[in-house]
Amino acid sequence: MSALDNTVTPQGPATPKGPVGGAAGSGAGGIVQFFTSRLREIGIFIALIVIVLLFQALTGGRLLTAGNVSNIIVQNSYILILAIGMVMIIIAGHIDLSVGSVAAFVGAVSGVLIVQWGLPWWLGIVLSLLLGAVVGMWQGFWVAYIGIPAFIVTLAGMLLFRGLTQMTLGNTQITPFPTEYRALGGGYLFPDLFPAATSPAEWITVALGALTLVLFVVSQVRQRAKRAALELQNEPQVAFLVKVIGGSALIAYLTYLLGVAPGSRGTPIVLVVLALLIIGYSTVMSRSVFGRHIYALGGNRTAAKLSGINTRRVDFMLFVNMGVLAALAGIVFTGRLNSAGPGAGNLFELDAIAASFIGGAAVQGGVGRVVGAIAGGLVMGVLNNGMSLMGISTDVQQFIKGLVLLLAVAFDVWNKNRTRG
Repeated sequence: MSALDNTVTPQGPATPKGPVGGAAGSGAGGIVQFFTSRLREIGIFIALIVIVLLFQALTGGRLLTAGNVSNIIVQNSYILILAIGMVMIIIAGHIDLSVGSVAAFVGAVSGVLIVQWGLPWWLGIVLSLLLGAVVGMWQGFWVAYIGIPAFIVTLAGMLLFRGLTQMTLGNTQITPFPTEYRALGGGYLFPDLFPAATSPAEWITVALGALTLVLFVVSQVRQRAKRAALELQNEPQVAFLVKVIGGSALIAYLTYLLGVAPGSRGTPIVLVVLALLIIGYSTVMSRSVFGRHIYALGGNRTAAKLSGINTRRVDFMLFVNMGVLAALAGIVFTGRLNSAGPGAGNLFELDAIAASFIGGAAVQGGVGRVVGAIAGGLVMGVLNNGMSLMGISTDVQQFIKGLVLLLAVAFDVWNKNRTRG
């Protein structure tokens, strides 16, 4: 284990100074100082809440209906999956412009395997994910072992895999896909078990929501108790209570919308997939050696190499991981549309990059979080959905989304200059 294993602190900004072994700043000034020091981390969540409340008012309450919330999750699921891998790439100081083309290529190949060749749907999905890993190995090899900048490699990959997609499909679409395959992109967990006609609630969703709520509260309390036992600085009690009560209220409300409110259709399968990915990758980035190495590469690549980190291996594995996630996003998108077409995946890479930067990833690398990228992706999703409900044209939507991205990066630069000052 290298020296950086014990010295690199993930999650971006350093922990604010305060009394060891207790809450940081017990008074009002301390609470304000705490929130100011964490502005980069919590700013995206405040922005998401403000945007949701704004569009809830502007759309006359149509944004937070059961059916529309479910649609927001399903329609943006593949961008959120891509954002998880993209933020890891950006933290390490790279970029990936090929994920949209890779998603389209994998979707096309899965159509050939399952629809044209007649392979079982599950085998087609497994082979498609393996294809994504091979694509990631191809691009990782050029970046990590040949030393070509990721911008160039993935720009070439964007053209290469778009071309392969069109050659695979021959400018036609492949459809229809089996029901099980389509369920991954737009299906719900056991939709016939608690139908609305015979049950007052979708009890699977209610049970999952209650379990998530309990696990969230227990994990937060245990984490705070653990830091206190180790005599590490904790956040102020008010901030802790706001986080726990706010998070619990959000989980309870989402559970109500998906499982109890009029028009509820239960839990989208892709939401379960997303939850597992968020938990898994957040754990990797915050608690594993591999995660600390990624932050070290983005923070100072030369220092990371001198400390003994195998930077080539880390870069290679990052692109393999991105290839698998791009393949998964392609499968989800193809399943939702029930079609594999040559135009699939257009601009996916830009949406994933925007979600990462809006979610707090630093342009220079070294800073960012998986949860932040998800929040950034939801900001983009709510903006798209809210403006569509208001009947705003797509050209104005693009203008507003571009402005949001610019402001997010400007905030990152301003916040960095402020902390340096």
